[in-house]
Amino acid sequence: MTKYSIKPNRLLKHLLKIDIPFNHNTYCAGFELSAWRCDALADHLIEWIQDYALKEDELGVNHTNSYVKMKQAAARVYTSENYKRRGEGGEILLHAICRDFFETIPIAPRVFYLTSSNDVVKSFDMAHVRYLGEGKFELWLGEAKFYETGSEAVAAAIESVKTHIEQGFLKNEKLIMGPQISRDIEHHAEVRALFANETSIDDLISAAVFPICIACESPAAAKHKKLDDAYVEALKPELKALAEKLEQSGLRQKIRILLIYVPLGSKAALADAFDRKLKGLSA
Repeated sequence: MTKYSIKPNRLLKHLLKIDIPFNHNTYCAGFELSAWRCDALADHLIEWIQDYALKEDELGVNHTNSYVKMKQAAARVYTSENYKRRGEGGEILLHAICRDFFETIPIAPRVFYLTSSNDVVKSFDMAHVRYLGEGKFELWLGEAKFYETGSEAVAAAIESVKTHIEQGFLKNEKLIMGPQISRDIEHHAEVRALFANETSIDDLISAAVFPICIACESPAAAKHKKLDDAYVEALKPELKALAEKLEQSGLRQKIRILLIYVPLGSKAALADAFDRKLKGLSA
């Protein structure tokens, strides 16, 4: 058992899974007392920040250091450039869903994608590995967008992913991430080899899944008061619209896509609730 075997209790519910033209899914925090569970989801993001922001060898938490570890993780999230742009909530959602529902393992925490001058670099929002058994594995290179509208979010995601899979970007990504891959993960040498300068970018792409997390305001979540069949039916066209935009982008012909849709009752309310809780830890 590794430290990544221990995870927060599950909050999000998997409501929809559609496989054609590619795998796309919906996960929701649900409702409580006729209201979308904003505070509960913000608390859940806080529960995941240690797993998201700390390296595996830093995750040894016990009753004597749990508060210190939480503050350490919060400080890293709070001082990141992406947090200033209020995008960190989407990244943590992507991290949590992939870890919880797909059993992925971080290659290196997002906050450690640094250049030699210690500047945060533009990179994939998530770099995980998923073990398939019998020595097989997939790289999971993710992108997260935390927006008010789904149309803006998916357009931004498409632009980001297209930039990421360009030859020049991936070459730079391999050079930066390769040395930072944890030596403690299974099949370290094989994973590291995919980021070697001698390895073709085609080999890296063929070994990779590209999860795209869209967390945005949902008309269905704003209208409904409980997680029932009517709510799930109302989410279907929202998920379909996002999937159609991705299909029209032509990305599916180049890479393996996994769409993750997280409907929000209010993006601003979630961002504010997360901000309050994070500031409390960072004080």
